[in-house]
Amino acid sequence: MPRLPKTYKDTPVLPFTSQAEWRRWLEKNHTTCNALWICYAKKSAGIPSITYSEALEEALCFGWIDGQAASLSETHYLQRYTPRRKRSLWSRINRGKAEALIASGRMQPAGLREVEAARADGRWENAYASSTTIEIPQILRHAFDSSPVAAAAFARLDSRNRYAILYRLTHAKREETRQRLVGQFVAMLEEDRTIHPPATRRKPATG
Repeated sequence: MPRLPKTYKDTPVLPFTSQAEWRRWLEKNHTTCNALWICYAKKSAGIPSITYSEALEEALCFGWIDGQAASLSETHYLQRYTPRRKRSLWSRINRGKAEALIASGRMQPAGLREVEAARADGRWENAYASSTTIEIPQILRHAFDSSPVAAAAFARLDSRNRYAILYRLTHAKREETRQRLVGQFVAMLEEDRTIHPPATRRKPATG
C-alpha cells in the first residue's frame, strides 16, 4: 500500500477501511475535531476503503458535511469533512439522506440538531437541487430566446459553470434580483466569459 500523508493543508488525513470504523471515529471526535481529510482508495486500487456514500451518511448522522476533494495519487484521493456551519445550506440529496437516516434510527443527536435548526429557519424547505437535477428557470429561457449567442455559449459551459449560473438564479429571493442576474449572465455569455475559470486537470496533493 502506498505511503499516505499524515496531514494535508495542516489538517489530519485518515484512511478508513469501513463505514463502522468512520462511525466509531465520529462518536469519539465529532465535537472536538474541526476538520479531517478522509483518504479514499479508488476502486481500481483493490485496497479496502470506505466509499464516499458511506462516509457521507455517517457524517450527516453526527452533524458533519463533506467539502472539497483533492487528488492524491493514482490509487487514492482526499475529501475534506467538517462540522456543518451555522446557516449552512442543505441540498435536496442530503435532505433525503437525512430523512432516511432518521427513519432508520441511525441519526445521532448532533445530526438531528442540525436538521431541526434547518427546519426552524427555512433551510430545510428551501434545500437546493443538485447539478444533475437543477432546471433552467423560465426567465433565463426567455432571455436565451432573445440571445442565441448567449444560449449557444451556455450550452458549451462545463458543469461547474452551468450550475453556478442556475444556482444563483434559483436562490435569488427577489424578482428584481433575478432580472438583474439574468442581464449580467446574458452579457457575460455573449462575451464568452464564465464565472469560474475553465476546468483544468488538478495536480496531485503533495502534503
